[in-house]
Amino acid sequence: MAFNPNYRAYPAAGITDTSVLDAGLRSYMLRVYNWMASGLVLTGIVAYAIANTSLFNVFYPLVQTPQGPMHVPGGLAYLAMFAPLVFVMVLQFGVNRLSTQAAQGLYWAFCVAMGASLTSIFFIYTHESIVRVFFIAAATFAGMSLYGYTTRADLSRFGSFLIMGLIGIIVASLVNMFIGSSGLQFAISVIGVLVFVGLTAYDTQRIKSDYVNSVYSYGPEMAAKRSVYDSLQLLLNFINLFLLMLQLFGNRSSNN
Repeated sequence: MAFNPNYRAYPAAGITDTSVLDAGLRSYMLRVYNWMASGLVLTGIVAYAIANTSLFNVFYPLVQTPQGPMHVPGGLAYLAMFAPLVFVMVLQFGVNRLSTQAAQGLYWAFCVAMGASLTSIFFIYTHESIVRVFFIAAATFAGMSLYGYTTRADLSRFGSFLIMGLIGIIVASLVNMFIGSSGLQFAISVIGVLVFVGLTAYDTQRIKSDYVNSVYSYGPEMAAKRSVYDSLQLLLNFINLFLLMLQLFGNRSSNN
């Protein structure tokens, strides 16, 4: 069922009391944002803890290069880079079959793995610029998510365009790993910010639409699992938005 901005005209699952639907929707969205915020906190704690302890040398061992001693990604660093993708795929394709506890456990595992994969930013960028860009990204995310929640415009028509943009960014990033073009990297960062800004509004409206049209009728257990999956989508949007903004506005550390 396509999203209808005026959802009161089409009560979900035969619910005619819109006050009940409104209350349920607010409760569900609050749960989604709470999961996202908790996951973001855990991700940040893990990344900061690894970066500021001896564990950093385990993930990024110091090796001698022609340019002098340098920290380079080790086996654990590469594992941490790809592990979040595995958790995302399992949650995405198994959300309807997993138990609530399993979905929640995978979500926390994803946050730990994502935190480990983000450790290098504390070595590449100054701490001050990381904090500054984080709040810029947070304000941008909050504004676009609020827009997606409140707007009556149907954002679903932009979905295909945003997904195409996301695929283009991934392909261009893979190509740039081999050619190392600073100009292409700048273009990727700018376009990427625009794509994830759009995805934030789009996914927020989609989550709202899914709840109104179907999740409410699934019952408490399915709603609990879906809230974890939906928070994962928003968390991924925020993290990617933050990293792309960091590439644009972050100050490089003198250690790098």
